[in-house]
Amino acid sequence: MTQPTVHQVPVTAPPGAGARGPGASSPASPGPLRRALRSVTPGPSADAGGAALYRRWWLPWLWMTPAIVGATVFGVFPFLNTVVVSFTDAKPLGGAYDVVGLANYRRMLGDPDFWLATRNSLLYALIVVPLMVLLPLLLAILVEKNLPGIGFFRSAFYTPVLASSVVVGLSWQWLLSDQGLVNTWLLKAHIIREAIPFLSDSWLILLSAMGLTLWKGLGWYMIFYLAALGNVPRELHEAAAVDGAGAVRRFWNVTVPGVRQSMMLVGTLTGIGSLRVFTEIYMLGGSTGGPGGADRTLPFYIRDVGLDPLTGNAGYGAAVSVALFALTLGLTLLAQRLTKEDEA
Repeated sequence: MTQPTVHQVPVTAPPGAGARGPGASSPASPGPLRRALRSVTPGPSADAGGAALYRRWWLPWLWMTPAIVGATVFGVFPFLNTVVVSFTDAKPLGGAYDVVGLANYRRMLGDPDFWLATRNSLLYALIVVPLMVLLPLLLAILVEKNLPGIGFFRSAFYTPVLASSVVVGLSWQWLLSDQGLVNTWLLKAHIIREAIPFLSDSWLILLSAMGLTLWKGLGWYMIFYLAALGNVPRELHEAAAVDGAGAVRRFWNVTVPGVRQSMMLVGTLTGIGSLRVFTEIYMLGGSTGGPGGADRTLPFYIRDVGLDPLTGNAGYGAAVSVALFALTLGLTLLAQRLTKEDEA
C-alpha cells in the first residue's frame, strides 16, 4: 500500500523577527527607568500612522500650555477671585476685610439703583440686538453685488469699526450737543424751534448711545454676513424668481434661512456686548451716567459702587459682577438652545 506524500509548508517568520545566528546577540531589555517613563508617557495607539507614530500623547498639550496658562491667569483666576470677594466687605485699595456671607447679595436685591442699571442694560439689549441682527444683513445684501465703485462703499461702511470708541464718542458728542451739527442743521431748516436735548435728557442719552453702538458695529457684522451670503446657492434665488417670488419674498424664504446660523451668532455676540456697554454711556452721559445716574448700565454701576477709592465697596461690586455674569450666561444659553432647536 502506497503511503501518501506529505508536503511540508514553509513557515514564514513574522516581520522583524529575523533568525538569530550563532553569533547574534539578543537585544538588551529596557532598564527600570525607561520602563517607568514608558508607563507614564505611553506611545501612540496601535492603529496610528504617519507622523502620529512618533508623537507622544502629551505633545498637543505642550503646544496648548501657553494658551491654557494665559486663560487661567487672566480668566479663570480673576473670576474665582471675584466670586470669593463677593462674600466679603473688601475695599478697592485692599486692607483688612471681613466675610459677610450673603449680605452683599441681599443688599443688591433691595437696591433700586441696581435694578435701574439692570433695566437699562436689558433695554439696551432688547433694542440693539434685533437691529444689529437685521441691519448689517441688509447692508451686506446692498454691497454684495459687484458694481463699479462698490469697494469704496464697503470700505466706508467698515471705517467706523477701525475708529476708537473714545474718538467716535467725542465725534457724536460734538454732533449731538445743543450747538452741534444736528441741532444747528435742524434749526436752520426750521424743522425744530429749539435744540433737542440729546445729551441732557435721560431717555435721549440712552437712545443716542444705542445709535452709536449700531453705527460702530454695522460694518463689523456686515463682514460676517458677506461671508455667509457667499454660501447661499444662487440656484435657490433663480428657482424662486422663476416661481414668481419677488425680492422681499426671496429675502425671507431664501436669504434668511441660508444665513440663519450667522444671525444666531451675531445675536449672541451683540447681546453679550450690549450687556457690557460702558464707553458709549460715559462719553454721551458724562462721568455720572446721565442726569442723576439715570442712564447707568450694569458695568457703569459696578464702577461706581465697587471701584471708587473713597466710598467703594469691592465686595458689593463683585456681587453685582457675579449677577452680570449670570445674566450674560443665561442669554448665551438661551441663544444656544434656540440654535439647537433651529438645527433640529
